[in-house]
Amino acid sequence: MNAIAPPLPAAFAGRASFSGTGRAQGERGQVAQLRARSLLTAKTRVLVVAALFGLGTATALARIAQIGLFDRAPGMRSMTDRLLPPRGELTDRSGAPLARELPAYALWFNPKAFGEGKNASQGAISPLVRTPEEVARALMGVFPDADYADLVQRLKSDRPSYLRRRVLPEDANKIYALGEPALEFPRETERFYPQGSLAAHAVGYVDENGQGHVGMEEVLNARLIDPAQRGQPVALALDMRVQGALEDELGRAMGESNAKGAAGIVLDVETGEVVALASLPAFNPNRGDLAYNALVFNRVSNQVYELGSVVKPITIASAIDAGVVTDLSVRYPSGKPLSIDGRLIHDSHSFGASLNVPEALVHSSNIVTAQVADKLGAPALRQTMLNLGMSERPYIELPARGFPIWPKGNWSRITNMTVSYGHGMAISPLHLACAYAAMVNGGIWRPATLMKVEPGHAVQGRRVFKAATSARMRQLLRMIVEVGTGKKANAVGFRVGGKTGSAEKPGKHGYQKSALIATFAAAFPMDHPRYVVLASIDEPQGTQATSGQRTAAWNAAPAVGRLIPRIGPLLGVVPDAKRDVDISDVAPLVASGDGE
Repeated sequence: MNAIAPPLPAAFAGRASFSGTGRAQGERGQVAQLRARSLLTAKTRVLVVAALFGLGTATALARIAQIGLFDRAPGMRSMTDRLLPPRGELTDRSGAPLARELPAYALWFNPKAFGEGKNASQGAISPLVRTPEEVARALMGVFPDADYADLVQRLKSDRPSYLRRRVLPEDANKIYALGEPALEFPRETERFYPQGSLAAHAVGYVDENGQGHVGMEEVLNARLIDPAQRGQPVALALDMRVQGALEDELGRAMGESNAKGAAGIVLDVETGEVVALASLPAFNPNRGDLAYNALVFNRVSNQVYELGSVVKPITIASAIDAGVVTDLSVRYPSGKPLSIDGRLIHDSHSFGASLNVPEALVHSSNIVTAQVADKLGAPALRQTMLNLGMSERPYIELPARGFPIWPKGNWSRITNMTVSYGHGMAISPLHLACAYAAMVNGGIWRPATLMKVEPGHAVQGRRVFKAATSARMRQLLRMIVEVGTGKKANAVGFRVGGKTGSAEKPGKHGYQKSALIATFAAAFPMDHPRYVVLASIDEPQGTQATSGQRTAAWNAAPAVGRLIPRIGPLLGVVPDAKRDVDISDVAPLVASGDGE
């Protein structure tokens, strides 16, 4: 049995009781201190976390404010920027679209459509279901203008590439039906030309890399891609209705005379605005990948020609302005060729023993025009040509501007005389159109422009002829159309005035009698001229439609005669058979006749 311990003495019992109570109190104090320290630690941690969170929030807010107020977030675009087209729109003067951005498809060959691509030419697994040759033939059925050999080469390659940059939705559906997973159709933005080849040389085109070429697409390239400006369409001076009529009539003239090309322009004589500009054959700007070829050459501004008799009115205007020709009834010998420094100047055929100035223009006499130029003197005629910009590239925004073939130094007597009737100096049709505008608008030369000019903002220009000289030339040009070589351009009610010119083209062995440039330069209405119209036919042939004739009187003049009634009402010129320029003082001086 366990022994029972005896009870402790009273003194010890009291001590034991006191010791247990103190221990308990001590333990409670320690717990309280521990809790206090834990609570302090927790509070400290909460404060630190809150401070860090607050600092992070403040930093983020500051960065957001910086981005919003000062910076653009990397890789981000504003909503406004997203709504803008990648390239600005071009329109004609009335707002008709000439060039705009549209969503489109491309045809992409992806040899890694099933993973790592394998080259079929190496005998490995091909990404194509069919052979490259079979797929290429199928694609040729959709795109007949494609290059079969190039397609086969690309389809055999391990490298991904574009097979076609611009694909219509219906063509994409045909290709999709082939069931070739390696042929993909990424969505892209396409530069679209709603008017097709109309005014192609003036508008230009954009290549696969988005770079403008040839026309105003090249000139305005920086403006059209500028984010600050590309949302605002750029209005050109062109009128698509007039442009369509011009190209139609030039095309008809080419067809009737079996010509190799044609050029034409409609120019506002008061502002210099080019309302229409055509160079035929044209190219298709919607195929930028194929556009760069010989057809992009601009016959209006880039090609220079010896334009022949269309220059004669300029010579006569210069002589009248200088006071050399004051009496239009004075007659000049014309019965035989003019011999100057061992060279003969002759006419297409004899017009009689003598001619006065109005008759010289009506019959288109080289002999009389040369005598007038000789009397005027080389320095005076040369200065007139300089004032008309004939020694410089034509003034227009286009990048393609031909440099004239200009007689250097002081002109000799024979140079002065040959230049007077359009030989020995080569200029562009645009040079000539601007000169005619100055000749009929009161005497002010202005540069041509393809940009729409707001009312009251036309370039001031420079005076070349007196107003009285311009008035006289309007009479003489009108008379040429009424009774002279320009009769086939006499559109009833539109008071057309103008001059024909047919010049042989130079070749390796001198002038080619079988190759002509046939030009008719006109203005209307001559009682208050508003527009110059020029048509030039390159190497026309004598056909049944032109009665076997190749000269401007039989191809270029009729084209202008058909064109003006089509475009006059569109341009606000209403035909009026009761109105005309008064030629009563010069008409009695002229007997009707033919010439060139």
